[in-house]
Amino acid sequence: MISPYTIAIPDERLATIRANIEAYDGSQLPDAGGWSAGVGIDDLKRLITYWKNRYDWRAVEQRLNELPNFTTDIEGEHLHFVHIKGNGSKPPVLLLHGWPGSYLEFERLLHPLAADGQDVVVPSLPGFAFSNPITGVIGPRRAAELMHGLMVRLFGQARYVVQGGDWGAHIASWMACTQPAALFGIHVNTMSVFADDTIPTTLEEKDLFSRRAAILDRETGYSHEQSTRPQTLGVAMANSVVGTAGWILEKFGKWADLPTFSDGSPDIWSRFSEDELITNIMLYIAPSAVVTATWIYLGRRLEGSDRFPAGTHIGVPTGVAAFPDPVFLPTPRSFAEKTYNIVHWTNMTRGGHFAALEEPDLMLADLRAFIDKVSKKHS
Repeated sequence: MISPYTIAIPDERLATIRANIEAYDGSQLPDAGGWSAGVGIDDLKRLITYWKNRYDWRAVEQRLNELPNFTTDIEGEHLHFVHIKGNGSKPPVLLLHGWPGSYLEFERLLHPLAADGQDVVVPSLPGFAFSNPITGVIGPRRAAELMHGLMVRLFGQARYVVQGGDWGAHIASWMACTQPAALFGIHVNTMSVFADDTIPTTLEEKDLFSRRAAILDRETGYSHEQSTRPQTLGVAMANSVVGTAGWILEKFGKWADLPTFSDGSPDIWSRFSEDELITNIMLYIAPSAVVTATWIYLGRRLEGSDRFPAGTHIGVPTGVAAFPDPVFLPTPRSFAEKTYNIVHWTNMTRGGHFAALEEPDLMLADLRAFIDKVSKKHS
């Protein structure tokens, strides 16, 4: 059963969030200087000041409800999704976000894609936003089963296209592995799942993996914590709106393709507005999803789904939009081809980890080109 859904956060919940923000004593927070040791305190204070004085969740909620929101249960899990209908002249497309993003990353792609003729489905991943509560820890392989189940419920046996970044790309990869006959293709802007026996062999591959390892050593403490102790971290985040905001804001500052100041701090406001950032954070806080959204990290560890079995080759046509992500450096095409059937590859000149949000026009153009390439036989 599929039910229309209206976002309506209770007044009591909003009052609790506001009281939590106002009770935060920023004077007790030392500053190591800029973004040198984590989130920039001045940028966080700017965000919180805007939140207290100008942010209007009810106005945002009204805008979000202009999209066609739905919920359904797939194999016992509650899923929220947006579904924009096209005329059916092109195959359905499933758009998958990651952490700490949300379904709203794709907001500026929805109507253009639907106007092209395809139905556009954008779920909140299990445990994220309004796909909450979930029955327990869900990893990306299990999420792939649920996403396929959603598409079958909506479109029967019709084949479809999947686009994803971050966890969305991880899930898309597993969908290509486990449901190849269901897909026209997958289009990703991050690629992290490879056959277990693939190793870098060329100088370019070895250099990339060496540089990436040095960056990830500095930038993935969050991932280790969320992969091993999400519940303990959740205790703190569930109790602190500002703490959650700082945890998430840091990722937008470090992962997006942003200009930097002389001290190396990102100019986060050159790309994102306070409203954009707060709304994304609110999708973790308002529906109390901040804890369950981190469980996917533990789920990957429990599933062992960070790698495909040795010898795996993904035959599903795969497209890559290689944005210059400053942390998760794009994988060389030669390495990707060891596991995937790469039929489309674009090296982007700008745009970081939140590609559809940062550069929606570039993402839209590349996704359109990929869909046209893989779905020529669609009738």
